[in-house]
Amino acid sequence: MGGGLVLAWMLVTGLVRFLAAHPWIPVVLAMLIGGAVAAWMVQRRRAAQWERIRSQGLRYALTQLDALHHRQFEHAVRDLMRRDGCADAVQVGGAGDNGADVKATDPYGRLWVIQCKHRRAGLAGSPVGTPDLQVLNGTGRPVHKGDVVVLVTNGRFSKPALEFARSQRLHLVDRTVLAQWASGSRPLWELLRAVPPPRRPTPLS
Repeated sequence: MGGGLVLAWMLVTGLVRFLAAHPWIPVVLAMLIGGAVAAWMVQRRRAAQWERIRSQGLRYALTQLDALHHRQFEHAVRDLMRRDGCADAVQVGGAGDNGADVKATDPYGRLWVIQCKHRRAGLAGSPVGTPDLQVLNGTGRPVHKGDVVVLVTNGRFSKPALEFARSQRLHLVDRTVLAQWASGSRPLWELLRAVPPPRRPTPLS
């Protein structure tokens, strides 16, 4: 017992002497702790903000999405990403878009690169084929640095497109998944399989 107290006293004394000889260490530790606390508080505020956004209840029916112009469809996808907490979601489609129509960073730090293919006839329209996915695959990660590369359509995909997407780790949102997402059931990253892991910790609620 006595030996343990002596050892503890020696350790405390040594620590005090070490800190006295290196007074900058407590300052750095205090800054690191303060930074961690500040980051935690920011995360909590962001989480609350995202929850408010989602609670506003942006919803789309498939009939609404079918009736949109293709550019309006891109805006709708952007707005759905914002609803789910991607505050920086932006519509970038147009000339020279290099295969991206919407880009957004989710609450977990992942960059989403999304290409949108609208079909006026919905499910009855022509399926999205491999060429569209090849363009997206060629730019989604190399050019846009996306963590999650997605093609969204209110229609369907051809069988070769499905196989190509699986081989290249591309995520597909067809009419069925779009209906779930647009209805507000869950954010897109909870509806897709094999989404890359978060880049930063899960936001606190």
